[in-house]
Amino acid sequence: MAKKYVYYFGDGKAEGTSNMKELLGGKGAGLAEMTNLGISVPPGFTITTEACVEYYKLGKKYPPGMWDAALASLKRVERSMGMGFGDPEKPLLVSVRSGARASMPGMMDTVLNVGLTLKTVEGLAAKTRNERFAQDSYRRFITMFGSIVMGVPREHFEAILNHKKEEMGVAHETQLDAGALRDLVERFKSLVKEETGKDFPDDPNDQLRMAINAVFSSWNGARAITYRRLNGIPDHWGTAINVVAMVFGNMGDTSGTGVAFTRDPNTGERKFFGECLMNAQGEDVVAGIRTPLPVTELGRTVPAAYKELETTYKKLEKHYRDMLDLEFTIQEGKLYMLQTRVGKRTGISAVRIAVEMVKEGLISKREAVQRVGPEQLSQYLYPIFDTKSESSATPLGKGLPAGPGASAGKIALTPDRAVEMKAAGERVVLVREETSPDDIHGMNAATGFVTARGGMTSHAAVVARQMGKVCVAGCEAVEVIDNQSVRIGAKVFHEGDYISVNGSTGNVYDGDIPVMESEIIQVVQGKLDPKKSEKYQLFSTILSWADSMRTLRVRANADVPDQAKIARGFGAEGIGLCRTEHMFFAEDRIPIMQKMILARTREEREKFLDQLLPLQKADFIGLYREMHGFPVTIRLLDPPLHEFLPKREELMVEIAQLELTGADGAKMEEKRRLLARVEELHEFNPMLGLRGCRLGITMPEITRMQARAIMEAACELVKEGKKIVPEIMIPLVGMVSEMKSQKDLVREVAQETMKRYNVKLSYLVGTMIELPRAAVTADRIAQEAEFFSFGTNDLTQTTFGFSRDDAAKFIDHYKTVKIMESDPFAVLDREGVGALMKTAIAGGRQTRPGIKLGICGEHGGDPSSVEFCHQLGLDYVSCSPFRVAIARLAAAQAAIAEGDAKPAASKKAAPVRVKAAKAAKVSKPAKPAKPAKQARKKSPVRRKKR
Repeated sequence: MAKKYVYYFGDGKAEGTSNMKELLGGKGAGLAEMTNLGISVPPGFTITTEACVEYYKLGKKYPPGMWDAALASLKRVERSMGMGFGDPEKPLLVSVRSGARASMPGMMDTVLNVGLTLKTVEGLAAKTRNERFAQDSYRRFITMFGSIVMGVPREHFEAILNHKKEEMGVAHETQLDAGALRDLVERFKSLVKEETGKDFPDDPNDQLRMAINAVFSSWNGARAITYRRLNGIPDHWGTAINVVAMVFGNMGDTSGTGVAFTRDPNTGERKFFGECLMNAQGEDVVAGIRTPLPVTELGRTVPAAYKELETTYKKLEKHYRDMLDLEFTIQEGKLYMLQTRVGKRTGISAVRIAVEMVKEGLISKREAVQRVGPEQLSQYLYPIFDTKSESSATPLGKGLPAGPGASAGKIALTPDRAVEMKAAGERVVLVREETSPDDIHGMNAATGFVTARGGMTSHAAVVARQMGKVCVAGCEAVEVIDNQSVRIGAKVFHEGDYISVNGSTGNVYDGDIPVMESEIIQVVQGKLDPKKSEKYQLFSTILSWADSMRTLRVRANADVPDQAKIARGFGAEGIGLCRTEHMFFAEDRIPIMQKMILARTREEREKFLDQLLPLQKADFIGLYREMHGFPVTIRLLDPPLHEFLPKREELMVEIAQLELTGADGAKMEEKRRLLARVEELHEFNPMLGLRGCRLGITMPEITRMQARAIMEAACELVKEGKKIVPEIMIPLVGMVSEMKSQKDLVREVAQETMKRYNVKLSYLVGTMIELPRAAVTADRIAQEAEFFSFGTNDLTQTTFGFSRDDAAKFIDHYKTVKIMESDPFAVLDREGVGALMKTAIAGGRQTRPGIKLGICGEHGGDPSSVEFCHQLGLDYVSCSPFRVAIARLAAAQAAIAEGDAKPAASKKAAPVRVKAAKAAKVSKPAKPAKPAKQARKKSPVRRKKR
């Protein structure tokens, strides 16, 4: 039996359903479902994503049977509409629209009014008794088909149109009469002939075939490829194509078109939200060429159609149980639905919608947690303008608040310049008349964008919501003069001048207005009462639900008490990595550290280490206090010593200048001595040189001082009645003998310290697995190590042989040419680094069944990597304090996904309920994790599931 590539919908019944999104694409599945629900949808058919994949496999040829099936479905559309495709008396016109399984707004092509020819345009005029409408549809078709299918630049058509408007003395094309439009049609056809050497096609079937080819080809267009790369959409998915009978919004004052959302996509507020244009076709709204009206205006102009639209959107939202994006056309007062899909929304909106739909009884808490993308939570942390500074500034103009947040930066007037300016390290605000899908690379580079035209559903607004960018759309005060200058209000700006944009109010300001922390961060820092912040209440609600579902604990990487406090406020359940070297870079400590390094004998080094001891101990006391009994993992000194000294080249320049000026001889001698020591410590490959445990083994007095500071701090707090569980981490271990050497020294110091304080406390000594040798010999290392923490930054470097500091030069190219799918320093490499982690986990557990396992590289805050860590059965992930909330949500989603994949296993072993820490001023501190030996008792339960 031949494969089915075409699915029909019409007359209240569809061959597809909403569950067939992978095959029919999001748009096709939505059209099928609406048809089955009895909603007014024009008949049509969907060509599947599989047909697109085969089209490319066969060298841009249709798979067997596809074209014949399309023509057969077209006959069904003709019967349903009572019209004929190419019939000069009752002409049927169709739209040919892309529709991938993931929403890619504006990134692929659409062609409307397919089927218009010299004969059918006259038939359309006679049938509708409206020659102006027929000629307007024809000129639109030639523009769209000529640019998308035949490659004539759209601006060439626009130039002819603008000249015609000037010639006729009108401001807008809606004011052109039938004769003027007929003349435009002829001029447009001449343009096509002149630029392509071919006549504009006059056979409807040829038009349909060429349009289908163009839409398939747009899957691999530059903007579609860029968008997929930015959003992690696989190239092999392909796009479906929807061929639908045309209905017309440009038939007069009782016709129109619009885009709407069942709730506000920016704020999540429960209100019908959207825009429309009367006497227009669909692309006019999204393109931003005309500034549209609020959708509620339809209640005045076409009340019956608006009432039906209200009934329809409520029915669809209840059916789909989600916020939806709708497209519709009203033809002479009758409503037709052209699309429904789950709507793009900001992170702020996503959380509010999820929480409120739970309260409304539409979805469960589990579904709510799944509805919010972990990265969307970062929008709650975006800065806002300093209130005092903004209140003293006067807006140059005001547009529509299409993408919330605050953005200040230098003006870029083209997308290419935005990319160049960002590459040069500038903050960029992209300013355009209106954006188009071709601007996607510049929009990605900018922190925000401003458009002169367009509404809340324009391309700029949709992309802003998708990317989490600040956006002000339809700011009429903006007039782009050329590619170098723009007028905003009364002032002319040049590329590179600063402006500030408030995407929450729509205001645009002159200059670089300073920003302040978001409401969430202000609550975490204790500057704002959580009860006074609705955003914080929503933020904390979704995370509390996530915490009840996850099994993976979340810690933070924090080096100083201030960072630890923020981490606790975001719900961190301990510190997974304290990098002690960062403590030595403080202004009052670096001179002591340098003197210690310059010392020639152990005794001299110990003298300076004794000065550092109380400073380091005070830091640890601060960290312990902020963690309120949660575990604190402290890594001993890791980087090579030369990092604490001035750079060799800088010292040489300083000495040369002192020699030229004949300056203080003692100062010159000190600099020469420093240079000599820098030369001694110089290494050709310092990242693989004298660092980590090698430093502690060759200079054991450093390890001794740090271990003493850690244990003294813990003992002092234990005497105060505090519960402290220090975890001392030996860095860069590659051999069990290295681990044993450092562990024995730490144990010796710990015993001495506890005896001196007359205190007994539990502590762990473990290591960071960051070398391939450590991973493959983990079974031996676990004989000494009581915990493993995967340092995936260095493990990725040493596995790939890539330098993290230099790899960016080629990784982007690797992704472009499809050698790599993602940057392995951002998203954990499951195949290589992940395989080493699996080996280390298996080896560690074989030797020490209750070994505690975590990850502390930057991957700990990446949702995909968190999912993988959950699958591996790690006990915790550790990440930047500002990524803790993201990791909490990602961990919950990983647990839910595992439960969905293994329903039987989830019944046997109920998930461990995890209670995250909350902001200290919001509630009592969460109960700390149990000491390691007790906590490990539950680990085997989780491992059985895996």
